[in-house]
Amino acid sequence: MKTRFSLLIAGAMIPAPFVDRAQKFRRWYRTKVLELFKSVDVLIAPATPCAAPAVGTEWLTINGQRVQARPSLGLLTQPISLIGLPVCSVPVWGCHPTMPIGVQLIAAPWREGLVLRVAHQLEMAGVVQAPVATLQPA
Repeated sequence: MKTRFSLLIAGAMIPAPFVDRAQKFRRWYRTKVLELFKSVDVLIAPATPCAAPAVGTEWLTINGQRVQARPSLGLLTQPISLIGLPVCSVPVWGCHPTMPIGVQLIAAPWREGLVLRVAHQLEMAGVVQAPVATLQPA
């Protein structure tokens, strides 16, 4: 709880001109991205910069750089989250010997059903799958 309060206080201390500039950029960026949906229904983009790491992994090496795992795994989803578009992240197997890579399906505002239908079709075609882990007897 202390962390959330600290973030609230930190946010409240950002000068108003910075907030205004950030909101202007957000509106400009959203307008540019929405133009893409004039010619396509769904965008497909990486959701993670690497295959899924093992549970508890604290550090990753990406492009030869050692980076913290937790903040680095969401970097590719933040530009879409920033502008509030509907997204469905799906695991694609076969790029790595034992783990999937995350892919995000992105649609125009209010087109959540479209990304879910595309995810379903990809699952039916065997392109994506999310198998449920089972415990093996000892």
